[in-house]
Amino acid sequence: MKMAAGKKQLDKEAEKMQHDKGKLTAIERIGLLFDQGSFTEINEQAELQSHQFDLQGKKRAGDGVITGFGTIFGRRAIAFAQDFPFMGGSMGEVHNQKIARAMELALKTGCPIIGLFDSGGARIQEGIGGLDGGGNIFRLNTLASGVIPQISAILGPCAGIAVYSPALTDFVFMTDKISNMFITGPDVIKSVTGEAVDFQSLGGGHVHAVKSGVAHFLCSNEKECISKIKKLLSYLPPNNLEGAPPSDMGDSPNRENSSLAKIVPEDPKKSYDVKEVIKEIADKGSFFEAQEEYAPNCVIGFGRLHGRTVGIVANQPMVLAGCLDINSSDKIARFVRFCDAFNIPLINLVDVTGYLPGIEQEHHGVIRHGAKILFAYSEAAVPKISIVLRKAYGGAYIALCSKAMGYDYTMAWPKAEIAVMGAEQAVNIIYRKELAGDKTGKARKEKTKEFSDVFLNPSLAAKEGRIDKVIEPKETRKQLIAALEMLLQKREKKPAKKHGNIPL
Repeated sequence: MKMAAGKKQLDKEAEKMQHDKGKLTAIERIGLLFDQGSFTEINEQAELQSHQFDLQGKKRAGDGVITGFGTIFGRRAIAFAQDFPFMGGSMGEVHNQKIARAMELALKTGCPIIGLFDSGGARIQEGIGGLDGGGNIFRLNTLASGVIPQISAILGPCAGIAVYSPALTDFVFMTDKISNMFITGPDVIKSVTGEAVDFQSLGGGHVHAVKSGVAHFLCSNEKECISKIKKLLSYLPPNNLEGAPPSDMGDSPNRENSSLAKIVPEDPKKSYDVKEVIKEIADKGSFFEAQEEYAPNCVIGFGRLHGRTVGIVANQPMVLAGCLDINSSDKIARFVRFCDAFNIPLINLVDVTGYLPGIEQEHHGVIRHGAKILFAYSEAAVPKISIVLRKAYGGAYIALCSKAMGYDYTMAWPKAEIAVMGAEQAVNIIYRKELAGDKTGKARKEKTKEFSDVFLNPSLAAKEGRIDKVIEPKETRKQLIAALEMLLQKREKKPAKKHGNIPL
C-alpha cells in the first residue's frame, strides 16, 4: 500500500511538472490519441537492468516510455509515448527495447506507428547499451519506411540520438515555443564554436517548420497536435498493401468550378493564391496542407476527389512566382515518394516559369536538388495527373507535366502557355540582332505576340499529343475526377533492381 501511495504521489508530481511547462503527461497523450478504452499497453512492467550509478534505486516499471496498441477512429495503430518526468525521458537500453518492440509489432501487423517524443536523449549512465538500442530503432525506421506510415510528434526536448528516429519517419509534428530538436545543445555549441544561442532559436518548432524543413506541422499546443495527427491518419492507408479509406464529403463530383476564372487572373504576370484553387477543386473542406511554412513557393498536401485521397502538388505564384528552387525540390520529391509508396494518386496544378536562377542556387546544388523531382516522379507508379493552369516552361514543364516523364493524363486551360521559356525572353534570344535597332519597341512587341500565338498556345501541345485535353477552368474538378477514376486500376511494371540511387 505504501508503494502504491508513493507511486501515486510521484505521478501527481510528474503531472504538475508537465502541466507547469504547458505539456501533457505521457498517459494523457495516449488518452487523447486513441479511441476511449481501446489502448492496451505492452511491456508494462519492463524496467532498467543496469546497476551503474545507483540506477537500481531509481528504476520504475515501464522505464520512462509507454508502448501499446489500440484504435484511432476505429482503425488499428501502435504508439509509444516517452515520459519526461522519469529521468528526463532518457533513452536507456530497456527503454529503447520497448520502442523497438512496438515498431516490430507495427511492421508485423501492418499498421501505422506514432511516436510521441519528450526526451533529453541517450541515458548517459547506461553507456553503450543505450546507444546500440538507438541503432536498432533507426534500422527499424528504415525497414518500415514505405511499408507502414510513421509519424513523430516532438512534444518537449528531443536531443542527441533521439532526433534521428523522427527524422527517418514520414511526418514530424512540433509544438510552438515548447518543443525543440537539436543534435548538440546550446552549451556544447558555445564551448565548441563560441556561438551563443537559446533552445528555441537553435531548434524550436518555428525554426524547423520555416528554415530547416524538419517539421511538417507546427501546432500551438499538444491537443491541436494530436488532433492533427488523427486527421492525417484519416487520409492514409494502414500499410503499403492497402488503399486509403474513402470518405464521403458530401460534395458532388459534377460540381462546376465557376469561381476559378475569378481566382486566377488571365494576366500571367499577376499572382494569386493557389490554395484557393485547390480548395475550389477538391472535395469541400478536404485539403490538408503539409509543410505550410517551408518552401512556400510550392504547396503540398492531401485532399479528396469524390471521396478518394489524393496527393496534391501545386506551384504558388504568390512566392517567387512559383519557381522551383532547392528547398521546394526537396519538399516535392519527398512528398511524391511518400504518396507513391502508399498508393496515393498524384495531382499536379502547374503554374511555373522554371527553376529559380541565381549564383546562390547554382552553388548550393539546384541541379542535384532539382533532379530529385525528376527522379521521384519518374519512379512513381501511382496515377499521375497534371493540369497546366497558366504557365509551364522549360525544365519545370518536364518535371511537373511532361508525358515523356510518365504522366498518365495531362490537361491545360485555354490560356495556358507551354514552352521552353516565356515569349519575351524567347524573342530577345531569337531576334536579338534583328531587334537591335528597334528604338520604339513596336517590332519587339509584334514579335512577342507572334511567338506567343504560335508557340505558347496549348492547342499546339494538344495537336502534338503532349496534352490530352484542353479544358475550361470550370470543368477542372469534373475532369480530374473522371481521369482519376479511369486510372485507379493502373498497373505499371518497373525494371527489376534492388533500389535506385536518388541524387541525395
